[in-house]
Amino acid sequence: MKDEGSAKSVFQDAYAPDKIARMVDEIGVRKATAPLFKTYTLALLAGAFIAFGAMFFTVVMTGEGGAFGLRRLVGGIVFSLGLILVIIGGAELFTGNNLIVMAWADRRISILGLLRNWVVVYVGNLVGALGCAVLAAYAGLDSLGNGAVGETAVAIASAKVALSFQEAFLRGLLCNVLVCLAVWVSLAAHDVSGKILAILFPISAFVVLGFEHSVANMYFIPVAMLIDGGGAITVQEFINNLIPVTLGNIIGGGVFVAFVYWLIYGTNPAGDA
Repeated sequence: MKDEGSAKSVFQDAYAPDKIARMVDEIGVRKATAPLFKTYTLALLAGAFIAFGAMFFTVVMTGEGGAFGLRRLVGGIVFSLGLILVIIGGAELFTGNNLIVMAWADRRISILGLLRNWVVVYVGNLVGALGCAVLAAYAGLDSLGNGAVGETAVAIASAKVALSFQEAFLRGLLCNVLVCLAVWVSLAAHDVSGKILAILFPISAFVVLGFEHSVANMYFIPVAMLIDGGGAITVQEFINNLIPVTLGNIIGGGVFVAFVYWLIYGTNPAGDA
């Protein structure tokens, strides 16, 4: 006799958008009230996961040949490793956690709970990404390809710190619209393969389009500073990039995704005041 339950699990429809909204709401409450040690430790992992994706991207983008768009598409696909590890492996990523705005807008968490999560996760992401930058630099990853990987790393960081405040802010905004949509759409899937497929296209799109991700930049810029050894990139330039990109990420994910979806679906399913 055919197992109807298992057949249904394979061909099951994706969760509807209103269901995803309720899931994001509940996840936001859990994240905002989670113990600090757990949140911080998971944030360390997320910083490292995004750094691994950035390392992968740097190597793939090294060397000549191939059409500009196609090369960046391949780079975007491999960079998606970071968010795949965050979503499937389980970790706390600042950019994705901008979706917690939905739980705040539903008055299920306080502004202090929201900010507590963001600050702890941001610091954890920074430490995790910086740690990987140090490990990558001292492991000599820049020497791959007879030093070409190191040259690519410095070129990537140099282009980022050359952006104006407006460019960095707007690229950060657009980036986190796509990152939060990747997280949102991944929640529609019932299985691992579906979640991975949902992540690939939005993340590849932001990479191809040259948008700015604050946590990725916590790896890209410091690793170039370490490789270059007191070269043209300074700590001040790193900060000058990180501030507008972070602000853009918050607006892109918190307002353009979380708050807009709350306007459509937010009705406080738990009935809390």
